[in-house]
Amino acid sequence: MQSSPKLDRIILMRIGIYDPYLDTLGGGEKYMLAAASCLGLKSDVYVFWDDANILKLAQKKFNIDLSKVKTTDNIFKPDISSLYRFIESKKFDSILFLSDGSLPLVACDLYVHFQFPVEWVSSNSFMDKIKIKRIKKFICNSYFTKEHIDKKFNIESMVIYPPTYYKTKFPKIDYKNKENIILNVGRYQRLSDGTSFKKQEFIINTFKKLVDKGLKNWQLYLVLSFFEKDRKFTEEIKKTVKNYPIKVLENISYNDLSQVYKKARIYWHASGFGEDLKTHPEKAEHFGITTVEAMINGLVPIVIDAGGQKEIAEENKSGFLWKTQEELLLKTSLLIEDPVKLNEMAKKAVERSKIFSTDNFCTKILHEFIK
Repeated sequence: MQSSPKLDRIILMRIGIYDPYLDTLGGGEKYMLAAASCLGLKSDVYVFWDDANILKLAQKKFNIDLSKVKTTDNIFKPDISSLYRFIESKKFDSILFLSDGSLPLVACDLYVHFQFPVEWVSSNSFMDKIKIKRIKKFICNSYFTKEHIDKKFNIESMVIYPPTYYKTKFPKIDYKNKENIILNVGRYQRLSDGTSFKKQEFIINTFKKLVDKGLKNWQLYLVLSFFEKDRKFTEEIKKTVKNYPIKVLENISYNDLSQVYKKARIYWHASGFGEDLKTHPEKAEHFGITTVEAMINGLVPIVIDAGGQKEIAEENKSGFLWKTQEELLLKTSLLIEDPVKLNEMAKKAVERSKIFSTDNFCTKILHEFIK
């Protein structure tokens, strides 16, 4: 009996990635493109986007290797018919779809990823139930998101935490040469009430109170990313920090941000403060990847006790959680006045951050998609 000829090459799976917010290059986009990068190690990966330059911009901003990822025609644009989308999706083995609440019909395995609760979405129609049954798996970025998504769609989703962008080798931390800097990093997005989603105004106000109470030799670094159309709002922010040791950094590169992380000692996060999170849970931080990136670099997180932040910082171990401005002021002052405790907690923060490694993320993503 003649033996079968050996295959000259392995036929790779063909996987599509879609993120409706890709041009914003925010935290959700880091997640989806990190997934694309990981999957590209074992499969042919295509991002549904009409502008191929988006991958170059993303690679520069996020420091993610996207050399094995390609773009392809965006079949999820609003003007594409459902029938055409369905037919074109047959070209793929599976699709990872970041949902803004919508659920598409495709002809291949569909994995739906949620970055935030979608309380405003209706999911009880007959067509919705058909779509839900056809979805292979729902993936959430945190247990906070999962709690709301499971209830909304009557499903059992899984959690894959977002990755950081250090592989097995974490950055070397020079604690002795760190500076007295409190850091906050986030996109500036103005809400209808005149405040921002990331609560930068609140952070500035809180730091001013520390200074007014006598804090000396400490600075606040506010790292803002924003669209050009929102520059007028960031200019307003800059006017409010005059005469205080507050530095505003605008749209800096990933490498420059890495240098800021290396210098700072404390990380503040306040998304969701002052909001009715029972009615609008989406206004809380859904996970908080900048908090993890800060911890990797030896910053102690002092973050709001809401949303996904509670899953990152361990109270009085690898960080502090707070509910009120008074509590934020108290816990920050405690660390500033106790350098030994500050350094001890910084080292515990680094250890805690390792559970959110890129390696862990890739292992779980590959396990789900590559059978």
